[in-house]
Amino acid sequence: QVQLVESGGGSVQAGGSLRLVCAASGRTFSGYAMGWFRQAPGKEREFVARITWSGGSTYYPDSVKDRFTISRDKVKNTVYLQMNSLNSEDTAVYYCAAGARVRYSDASSYDYWGQGTQVTVSS
Repeated sequence: QVQLVESGGGSVQAGGSLRLVCAASGRTFSGYAMGWFRQAPGKEREFVARITWSGGSTYYPDSVKDRFTISRDKVKNTVYLQMNSLNSEDTAVYYCAAGARVRYSDASSYDYWGQGTQVTVSS
């Protein structure tokens, strides 16, 4: 059974940092790209970051570029999202996702999803 389990969420003051962790299990994710998405109350799911299997290519939307960094440890089957300079607009549930043929920000192109971890930023 494939599982993606997120952790590392919590409450933080504006300007602070958090590091999210996504642990994958149940299969090998060789060749799979990994991504992070988020969803705030009353809003659609939003793409946050994507990293290729090799880790050599990353992609971010302008809303988080230069503040968030995605990375992966292929040996540990783990993906990280380092989030700096957080603000209230970053408050959301953050989801980890994996896909064999992802199209950057297209959520429907990801095959597996985690249950999410809450991030709350207070001003």
